Amino acid sequence: MNSIERPQGMLRRSLHHEIVEKLRNLVLSGEIEPRSRVNEADLCERFSISRTPLREAIKLLAAEGLLELLPNRGARVSALTRSEVEEIFQVVGALEALAGELACELITKEELTALEIANGKMVEAWKAKDYPGYFEHNRQIHEGIMAAARNGALEAIYRGLSGRVHRSRYSARKTDEQWASAIDDHNLMIILLRRRDGLALAHLLREHSRRTAVLVLAAYSAAEKAPRTVARRLVRASP
Repeated sequence: MNSIERPQGMLRRSLHHEIVEKLRNLVLSGEIEPRSRVNEADLCERFSISRTPLREAIKLLAAEGLLELLPNRGARVSALTRSEVEEIFQVVGALEALAGELACELITKEELTALEIANGKMVEAWKAKDYPGYFEHNRQIHEGIMAAARNGALEAIYRGLSGRVHRSRYSARKTDEQWASAIDDHNLMIILLRRRDGLALAHLLREHSRRTAVLVLAAYSAAEKAPRTVARRLVRASP
């Protein structure tokens, strides 16, 4: 019986992870807009699943702060206020700074190589104006540094907070100079990791988060001034 149950359990966990990731990507990419209701029937048809795994995924994303559960009315995409975004970026910057210090002490050669590869792919995506690809590799870099810190509590708090503002990163318009600055930051992150210069990397990560927050908050201000129909769709691009 155990030999039968174990594969079923593995399949269930695999399906759960797949649905969570698909739903998270729909939210983070903006395909399901802030304050929009999650249409369970449409998503079940789209993912070819029953409501049970979808509702499990919804509960998990609600715990992360990406979705908001509505009593007897399903769920909708959370919408952060300007002050909430500002506060979260302040904390995320501090968490990434600590992770940078720890990672410089603990990162392995294999992890560093993986980050170098992700950084190279991020630069290629930027040059090709493949912004979804850029943001995906960007996320891999930041999460890779966090994972290399070897601190489960730190990583759990970071994932919960960074996930809430990840979607807002798509909202910030950047000049060519700001894009180049963001690329330079990530190139320097790799260099400092190689040198294992924790203090310098911590400072860079904190400043990088601060600059990202400035761009995101500027997008919020622009959206507030725009007509409501336009304000609901924030333009993509950020560090």
